[in-house]
Amino acid sequence: MIPRLLDDPRQALLAEVRARLAEVLDVLARAEAPEEDRAALRASAAQLDGLFLLVVVGEFNAGKSAFINALLGVRALEEGVTPTTSRVGLLAHGESPSREPLGAGLERLTVPAELLREVTIVDTPGTNAVLREHEALTREFVPRSDLVLFVTSADRPFTESERAFLESIRAWGKKVVVVVNKKDILAGESEVAEVTRFVREKAAALLGSSPEVFPVSAREALRGKCEGDPARVEASGLGALESFVASTLEEAERFRLKLLNPLGVAARVAARARETVGGRLRVLEADFAALDEIEGQLRLHEEDLARDFRFRLAEADNLLHDFEQRGQAFFDDTLRAGRVFDLLNRERIRGEFERKVVADMPREVEERVSEVAEWMVGAELRMWEGLLDRLARRQAVHEDRMLGRLGSLERDRSRLLEDVRRSAQRAVEGYDHAAEARRLAQAVRDAVAGAALLQVGALGLGAVVTALATTSFADVTGLVAAGTLSIVGLLLLPARRRRARRELREKVAGLRERLTGTLTAAFQAELARSLQSLREAMGPYARFVRGEGERLRGLAAELERQEAAVGGLRSRVEAG
Repeated sequence: MIPRLLDDPRQALLAEVRARLAEVLDVLARAEAPEEDRAALRASAAQLDGLFLLVVVGEFNAGKSAFINALLGVRALEEGVTPTTSRVGLLAHGESPSREPLGAGLERLTVPAELLREVTIVDTPGTNAVLREHEALTREFVPRSDLVLFVTSADRPFTESERAFLESIRAWGKKVVVVVNKKDILAGESEVAEVTRFVREKAAALLGSSPEVFPVSAREALRGKCEGDPARVEASGLGALESFVASTLEEAERFRLKLLNPLGVAARVAARARETVGGRLRVLEADFAALDEIEGQLRLHEEDLARDFRFRLAEADNLLHDFEQRGQAFFDDTLRAGRVFDLLNRERIRGEFERKVVADMPREVEERVSEVAEWMVGAELRMWEGLLDRLARRQAVHEDRMLGRLGSLERDRSRLLEDVRRSAQRAVEGYDHAAEARRLAQAVRDAVAGAALLQVGALGLGAVVTALATTSFADVTGLVAAGTLSIVGLLLLPARRRRARRELREKVAGLRERLTGTLTAAFQAELARSLQSLREAMGPYARFVRGEGERLRGLAAELERQEAAVGGLRSRVEAG
């Protein structure tokens, strides 16, 4: 075992690699990396405590079984022209041959071969296996390998399935040795050299680096070993390959490859996890933009409503101004000596006041306030409808482009979007425009009346406003309450007229202040309530997006840090 063979510096380096791999696994779990990536790293890390792992791959008719038998020097595996390997076989040393199924397409074979005291050989189904799960098992074992021996046949070098397989394992950065088997069927050394050169060029193009290539005859090598004929073994080409493997398995090189294997896997899966996290962050950027856009629209909506409200408030204020002007003109025309006999008729004067001054003011005030209330309610409804439309478009983007691609993140976001959309839909569908407008108008009426301590019962707002604005008329008519008008009374008329004008002006000013103040307060309260309701509806989605963004940014930074640390360790290991 490695711990018994390592000196103190290598023991410390091994402990550092193990700790780093544990940290990478922890970050991968928090990043919700695919289970197959985490399993590959766990399995690769577990190899630090095991024997050197030699994985043999290739097409079923390339002679993999014959080649493994030649390496072992015994006929441990069945050979044939049809697929003979249907499981991934783990060949380990044993005093007697045995075969033990391990489940999931695996089996353990013990063989009394000396090579297996130092090496575990993995025999895999062919890359062109009829059953695709066999090929999947082969690819699952490649990330765990310390050295890959890729066996191709001299009569059919580099088939399509072999090219595809080598291309697929390139990303794992494995050390690959290519074995060109069945060289004995070629016509002389020149043809062997030609095939070897062809295979080396093709392999280099696929792997990105030039691998070692060994032409061998597994059949001749096994015969030579079984007959005790070293010359035949050497002539078969296996001797050169065995020398290379022996140097590779020398303790220092073995240690280097042992550590590089899981570190390479860690670098690959960490980079893939960082790419996935980066993709999730890019998706969230659109969500952040959507939230900012909605918040910006709310602010603009609030500003637009405030501006429009001032114009609508001015319309209600103009009614009171016109009322005051008519009242002032009425007092000027009525409270004078020329109308002394008219002043004796209280009901006539009151009737003229109501007809000339009050006129349509109650109805007009009711209409203006109702218009303001309906406008406010309509603005709130449009706000909800705008949110509903924005959410519908955002949800469509998720469904068209991202749904199902990002796991729990996308599912949670889509669920929250749907929750907000449903809340907005319910708000829109359940909105009783008329009832909400009546509620606001009633609130304004009650506030105006309450400010004046006026008991209004079922009176409308127009009647309340009229009552508040015209109480000075009682004082005017009180001047002639006795039914006669004395000389003293005539002398008092100018003073009475000035007093009536002043009181009417003061009362209308107070009423204007109460009415505009009440409408403004109602507007601000209603707008604040609407905005709060909308933001509360958006709250779960907004909190999720912001929280997930913070979490993913932290994960991205941590994965980047782990990649750098793994890269540093790989450089130290490669430097020896």
